[in-house]
Amino acid sequence: MKYFKFSILVSIVCLLLSAYWGYHHGVHAGGAAMLQVVSATLILAVMEVSLSFDNAVVNAAVLKHWNPFWKMLFLTLGILVAVFGMRLLFPLLIVALTSDLSMFEVAQLALNQPTIYAAKLADHHAEIVAFGGMFLLLVFLHFIFDQDKEIHWFKWLEQRFTQLGKIAAIEVFIALSILLFMNVFVAEDKRFVVMMAGIWGIVIYIGVQVLSHFLAGEQSAATDHSVVSSTILKGGIAGFVYLEILDASFSFDGVLGAFAISNDIVVIMLGLAIGAMFIRSLTVYLVDQGTLESYIFLEHGAHYAIGALALIMLASATGWHISEIITGLIGIFFIIWSSIASISYQKKQCI
Repeated sequence: MKYFKFSILVSIVCLLLSAYWGYHHGVHAGGAAMLQVVSATLILAVMEVSLSFDNAVVNAAVLKHWNPFWKMLFLTLGILVAVFGMRLLFPLLIVALTSDLSMFEVAQLALNQPTIYAAKLADHHAEIVAFGGMFLLLVFLHFIFDQDKEIHWFKWLEQRFTQLGKIAAIEVFIALSILLFMNVFVAEDKRFVVMMAGIWGIVIYIGVQVLSHFLAGEQSAATDHSVVSSTILKGGIAGFVYLEILDASFSFDGVLGAFAISNDIVVIMLGLAIGAMFIRSLTVYLVDQGTLESYIFLEHGAHYAIGALALIMLASATGWHISEIITGLIGIFFIIWSSIASISYQKKQCI
């Protein structure tokens, strides 16, 4: 419980703020509106946790190797970036950049005319999910093709993938092939911007790897993927940037899906903030308790969930919408399945 004390405190504060906002703001302000707003905040929090549970597992897999300084920086500054940067400022920035409005005017629009604001953000849904989807897809592909991975959940499948990992740039080849195939089904007037957004997702992912090589000093002369991975795993600027972009990619789906529950930007930020805090607490819990060592397939399950989320996001860029509830359940399914498989494996080892 000690790991979740601060998250619980933040949740209480956010719910009180949402109650105050519902009681005093809007045309239908009052007791009924207050209950409606608090309920929406709670639903958004649960949705964020269900969509990002696998994010916590992957974060924990990286953070467990970091020194205390970078770990604390990610859990303090990182949470501010996650809550205020991605859940509040990023959607405002998207609308501001694609319209003739300033950030202040967009903020006013979000507060006073949320329906119009939501519609403007939804207009760019395809580009946003194409960017996030490609970044997450490469995270999954890097894991599945990793030649240094010694433990395999599905041996017959993963061993073959690790063999394919010897092929140079196999991850980028597959990612670009999927992007080109997916783009055929995108609305014609959106194809160019969606393609560019997807390519930027790939470029940013590779850019983090390049930064890792650069920060690795002389080791960067090596071509082995393990050099990149080890630099990220040890923390530092590259690792911090990697986890922040990873968190951002996860948040795209949650932020866009949140408008199906509420158009109020304040309610969305409060609900997603609660979820983001619990994900951070869960990450610390997994690291400190050594859960990934006990549940050896948990990291596998999280990456399969990331792969599924990436494909769902890319599919949604074509206009094929899948409910956020189903997306969240897929992630939970992989986490539960991999946990059960881990317990079964441990029992067999003890015999």
